[in-house]
Amino acid sequence: MKHYLGIDIGSISTKGVIIDENAKVVADTYIWTDGNPIKAVQTLIKNLLDQLKGKKIEIYGVGTTGSARKLIGIMLGATTVKNEITAHAVGTLNAHPDVRTILEIGGQDSKIILLKNKIVTDYAMNTLCAAGTGAFLTSQAKRLDLNIEDFGKIAVSSKNPAKLAARCTVFAESDLVHKIQTGYKKEDIVAGLCNAVADNYLNNVAKGKKIEAKVVFQGGVSKNEGVVKAFEKALGTEVIVDPHGHLMGAIGIAILASKNKEERLFDVNMINVTFETKAVECQKCPNYCEIIAVYKESIFIDSFGNRCDAGNLSKSESN
Repeated sequence: MKHYLGIDIGSISTKGVIIDENAKVVADTYIWTDGNPIKAVQTLIKNLLDQLKGKKIEIYGVGTTGSARKLIGIMLGATTVKNEITAHAVGTLNAHPDVRTILEIGGQDSKIILLKNKIVTDYAMNTLCAAGTGAFLTSQAKRLDLNIEDFGKIAVSSKNPAKLAARCTVFAESDLVHKIQTGYKKEDIVAGLCNAVADNYLNNVAKGKKIEAKVVFQGGVSKNEGVVKAFEKALGTEVIVDPHGHLMGAIGIAILASKNKEERLFDVNMINVTFETKAVECQKCPNYCEIIAVYKESIFIDSFGNRCDAGNLSKSESN
């Protein structure tokens, strides 16, 4: 049976899955990117392969999505490279064919995807403010001397959630400090933070959007039951959290790779290969594009970042 690799590379975390021809996940992993997407992906692939030791499988297609999808796509010789909206929609539809609204909150960004008859009809993303993201919750957990993994359980134990400003990180943090100084219980502050994340999302990312059931919530923050509860209260409907919700982008891009007629046997030895990048400013037109040249064992293999054909780097120009 053929297998396919899907990788979702974000600024905070990197997610990966290997699926079979029936889109069944046979291996999955979730690690921190730590500012080095190349190293993160090599570590991730090793983790996936370790899970399958003793099983003879061959990977016939690779898909990449996320903020570093082009870089990692070149590095892995990907057959499919797509944006996060498409990947998340495909992955979610595979598990929930009747989904109408996808709420997604990751480490540094968030998005909403609206669907009708299994087709994306609208979407929006927010990358300007961190007040409604996982990074915001993580920083507040440190301030409160709590483990972020415990946030959800602590939040749902609150009987009097604190009201916190949700419109931006600066105001929310200022409000948080004030609540601490006035003696609010930690569980009430944590519940207030979860409510603030949901409010920020609905008033910014989802502003003007008609949210209809079935609603599926995904991304790392979906594992926080306090935020799930806040969304359900605000929307007045059940919010589904899939066990693979944090991996939906990776699953979706793996499925897209499996449907690509172009097949290419993946070389698993790439986890031991040295990859490097170098930025080159193109001088061939007024755009002055920053082009990223990618090298494999010091040999130029490809580039990306140009907005016109004039920016296609030759081997001599990449040196």
